[in-house]
Amino acid sequence: MQIQQTERLSGTLAQSPARRFWEIDALRGVAIIMMVIFHLMWDLWFFRVLPDLVLYAGFWKYFQRVTANLFILLVGVSLTISYRRASRGGGGGPGLFQKFLRRGMRIFAWGMVISLVVAALGIGQVHFGILHLIGFSVAAAYPFLERRWLNLALWALFNVAGYVLLSVRVSFPWLVWLGVEPYGYGAVDYFPIVPWFGVVLLGIFVGNTFYTGRGRQLPLPEWGGSLPVRWLSFLGRHSLTIYLLHQPALFLLMVLLGIAPLPF
Repeated sequence: MQIQQTERLSGTLAQSPARRFWEIDALRGVAIIMMVIFHLMWDLWFFRVLPDLVLYAGFWKYFQRVTANLFILLVGVSLTISYRRASRGGGGGPGLFQKFLRRGMRIFAWGMVISLVVAALGIGQVHFGILHLIGFSVAAAYPFLERRWLNLALWALFNVAGYVLLSVRVSFPWLVWLGVEPYGYGAVDYFPIVPWFGVVLLGIFVGNTFYTGRGRQLPLPEWGGSLPVRWLSFLGRHSLTIYLLHQPALFLLMVLLGIAPLPF
């Protein structure tokens, strides 16, 4: 996902194009395609083209969960790669944290834009969606980027806490960002810190296990030059742009097809 050419949905810092791992970009490309498919289904349900479509149970529920988990896992993996490369280049210390913090704030700001647009259109509410989570995680994960097994343990802890919070309801909305929902709460995009920050930490564990200072520790073939992988990688490198533009593009298409009404 891009804010500029070097910034992606995963919220990572810039990586040298010559040293990119094709599988990271390609997997992010797969995730962005899955996201567009799910949102297309949501639009078709919302505009009553498929009024009986069940999105939050059965197949589509798990499709959406796999998509989100893949995106968020790649946040942690990419952060470890970026952190290690910057540290090796002598760019560590407070200055590096400030770079992570600035990028996290930019992505969080895009999340706030999404919140305002959704509220203005009257199609629901977004208080802490996936961009809020990623923006938060880019900065909050910094102290954990040199840890390995601790992140795996914390991922398990966040999962347990998430299951506990499923049965907790309160009478105030101030902790929705954390995962504490008020009675009757619903949002069209909701990724609270508990349990989803745990998936970022799991990604850091994966990154510190399979992408060490010695390079990739996975016996993968060099498919980076193949046409399908190049296309997927292109989508992965531009995932923020796609994320921000795909819904307006889908809506325009539906207006042109007579499926959706004009907003004015």
